[in-house]
Formats: sequence, structure tokens, C-alpha cells
Amino acid sequence: MKKLIAAAFLSLASLSAFAERADSLKQAVINFDTLDVDEVTQTRILTGNVVLTRGTLVLKSDRALVKETPEGYMSVTLTAAPGKLATFRQKRDGGPDLWVEGQAQRIEYDERAELVKLFTAAEVRELESGRMTNEIKGPFISYDNRKEVAQVRNDASGQSKVGGGRGTLIIAPRRPAAEGGKQ
Repeated sequence: MKKLIAAAFLSLASLSAFAERADSLKQAVINFDTLDVDEVTQTRILTGNVVLTRGTLVLKSDRALVKETPEGYMSVTLTAAPGKLATFRQKRDGGPDLWVEGQAQRIEYDERAELVKLFTAAEVRELESGRMTNEIKGPFISYDNRKEVAQVRNDASGQSKVGGGRGTLIIAPRRPAAEGGKQ
């Protein structure tokens, strides 16, 4: 049992732990239907089929609020229209075909803190050569990329509440099946 719990925590910590670091130094290209800009506060509100691409990172939603600090760090809040989900996908360092992807009704990303939060119907998956290796689902998922720490809570507020929702962790086998299907 202790091994299973340790494996679950290691899998949580690995979710997006190795996002492609070079992406943060690339330009962000954002496609949208409408844009409102406030240059004083460095705030941009984009609506209508928003697609933000930065290196291998692709964020999609119906609405995005993009803020930039004087030092050049971005924070992005993606919000999906009712009945839809905001999504992200990014290549991970460590191999040629490693990806992390996720979805939620709202996704917040703080580049300076390297913190991503997914609210309501949150899901994060790791893929290796197109095969899902880890997946986590819950009402709220937070991931601190610097500390490599994830939190999953049973309420979209980020708190665990009595009678709240339940999460799911799926850990795919890492070793191949033995000859003849026996292990």
C-alpha cells in the first residue's frame, strides 16, 4: 500500500514537471476575434476562439485575459464559454515525443511563479508517443512547476469541502508486459 501511495504522489509531481523551458523565451502569438487593450495596466482581453501559441505551448479558450508585468512576465486567465472547456498542450523536456495536456472551465497561469491552476472539470494528462502515461481529474488542480508540487482538491474553490467532488488518478504501467502476457 505504501508503494502505491508513493507512486501516486510521484505521478502527481511529474505532471508538467518538465514543461519545455525554452518556450518561456519565445514570442507569444495570439489569434482571436476581438481584442481590448489597456496599455497603462498592460492588460489585454481577447474573445472569440482565442488561440495562444508560445513555442510548443498552445492554449485555447473562448476568452483570455493576458496581463504583463513591467519585467515582461505574463499571466493568463483562460475562460471557456458555458458547456465548453479551455485547453492547453505543451511538449515536455526529456524526450522527443513527451507532452502534457489539460482542460478545465477556467485555467490560470502565472509565468513568474510558474504556477498553473485549473478550476472546475479539471483534467491533466501526460502523454508519451501518443500514449497516456498519467492522468488526474478533479474539481481543482494546482501545479507549482518550480517546486514540482501538485494539489488536487474536491471543490473548484481550491479547498477540500465535506461532501465535495472526488478526484481520479490513473497511473499507466511503465514496464512492458512479460512474454506470453504473464507478469
